[in-house]
Amino acid sequence: MPLGYHFRGGYPDRTGEHDERGTTMTGVEPGRLTDQQLMKELETIHRTRHDTLLYGSNDALRAHNGRMAQLEGEYLRRHPRRLIAASRTRDGARIREMAVRELGTAEHQGADPAR
Repeated sequence: MPLGYHFRGGYPDRTGEHDERGTTMTGVEPGRLTDQQLMKELETIHRTRHDTLLYGSNDALRAHNGRMAQLEGEYLRRHPRRLIAASRTRDGARIREMAVRELGTAEHQGADPAR
């Protein structure tokens, strides 16, 4: 294959190898998965997200979005009181941002921020 040759969407190495156009891949209904299976499915879909976004067709991305929403919705349904790290909230992000600014100001003024 000549350098600089790109296929539009999909994975160039696997064209025609496993063509599933026109089919819908939904997987096992999330409500039927055990907690362990659900976590494994979530880990897998999050791990493959970046490649699907960058190289998947529009149909693949749409299917990925749908499946991820199903799995995440089931996880949230099962764990409505899950632990939420304060640093992952808007207030936590603001506190981090202020700390970075203060550190930058202290360093800029020649102060030792460790004191």
